[in-house]
Amino acid sequence: MSRLLGSVRARATLGATLVVAVALVAAGTAVLLSLRSNLLGEAGTQAERSAREVATELAIGTPYGELSLDVDDRPLQIVDEDGRLVAASEDLERISGTGVDAVKPRPASAGDDADAGDSDDDDDSGESLEAGEIGERITVSDGSATIDGDTEDYRFAAVPVETDRQGRLTVWAGAPLSAEHGAVNTALTVMLTGFPLLLVVVAWVTWLVTGRALRPVEGIRREMAAITASEDLARRVPVPGTHDEVARLASTTNETLAALESSVERQRRFVADASHELRSPIASLRTQLEVAAAHPELLDLDGAVEDTVRLQRLAADLLLLARLDAGERPADARVDLGELAREEAGGRDAVRVRAEDDVTVAGSRGQLGRVLANLLDNGRRHARSAVEVSVRRDGEAAVVAVADDGEGVPAADRERIFERFVRLDAARSRDDGGAGLGLAIARDVAVRHGGTLTVHDAPAGGALFELRLPGAWSSTVSTEEIRRT
Repeated sequence: MSRLLGSVRARATLGATLVVAVALVAAGTAVLLSLRSNLLGEAGTQAERSAREVATELAIGTPYGELSLDVDDRPLQIVDEDGRLVAASEDLERISGTGVDAVKPRPASAGDDADAGDSDDDDDSGESLEAGEIGERITVSDGSATIDGDTEDYRFAAVPVETDRQGRLTVWAGAPLSAEHGAVNTALTVMLTGFPLLLVVVAWVTWLVTGRALRPVEGIRREMAAITASEDLARRVPVPGTHDEVARLASTTNETLAALESSVERQRRFVADASHELRSPIASLRTQLEVAAAHPELLDLDGAVEDTVRLQRLAADLLLLARLDAGERPADARVDLGELAREEAGGRDAVRVRAEDDVTVAGSRGQLGRVLANLLDNGRRHARSAVEVSVRRDGEAAVVAVADDGEGVPAADRERIFERFVRLDAARSRDDGGAGLGLAIARDVAVRHGGTLTVHDAPAGGALFELRLPGAWSSTVSTEEIRRT
């Protein structure tokens, strides 16, 4: 049972059925109450009409013996001001609900007052009537009466009338409630029979509609389970053509799978490239150590140190990339880019620095220094004679430009050079041992600092690498504005 209720389809069906059931009960109750109220009102009107017919006869002086008291076999009573029964239906055997229990008229006497009982209607109308005038209905009450052996429920109405001889009289007349009881019982029977059938239909339709609506979701679930089992991230879930929430869920799931596939593929390439890059210096270092172990006099100490330094740099690059991929936030220190550029250019031949004052940004001094060092190393490897660094403000952005006078970067390769372990053929022949990670690290650091790193043609004909970062002298600049510029 709990497993069944754990289904969205079952919960939706149960919820819809409960809502409809509550609505049907409320509507049925309202219909029954309204039907009963209308039928009771109609019975009261009929009783009043009967009472007025008799009151009219009394008003014109008709004697008790000639009154129409036995029409339609309805209970009728005529009571005087003292609550004494002066006339009644001929076959009336018992009555209740009128306040006068007597069913046989008796002459006026002291004993009859006691038999008549207490009456709430002896002169409660508050009306002052003239002789022959009929008053407004005094009251309506429910009771029962037995006429010629048949007992039924009635609604009674009392109407006062002023006569010349008998004074103030009250006419009680009853209308049967059998029609009201029959109609209410019939309606209740129909509801008790029809409502369960209607609820079954609602549950069945809801079950079908919900199943049809959730069928694409089940298809998505099965495909995701298959992808998990096969570990094939190239597969995609089916997208229904309904253009609804389920279709958008499928589209978003496919986008997530595509991003995951790209991330996993990038990670695989990264591991493969890193293994390839590490294999050469490790193999070279091992060979030198094995030769040195067998022939100490042949030890190439400088080569061993060079390979060790290369390994150390590669390990540092891989560690920095891993930290960047993990989403490490840069520090929020203020960094003077002009001062940092002069520090990184120091000790490097043929590098000129032109920097404006107070060009500061917020970020990690170490990571930004690494960006400038990588750009300078790249420029020196490709420059014919000189590398020029300029630091300036451009609106709300801080700009660092590193230009060389080499052969430049072809337009088709200007994005590819920022990929990891990518080295162009022209650069590979002049590479002094780099692994193709410098520019990738530089761009990742720039993006982490809310900036951009792009390459263009330099004025001297070489490559111009331009680093744009949000300036720390104003809080109005945004990352989006830097990217647009």
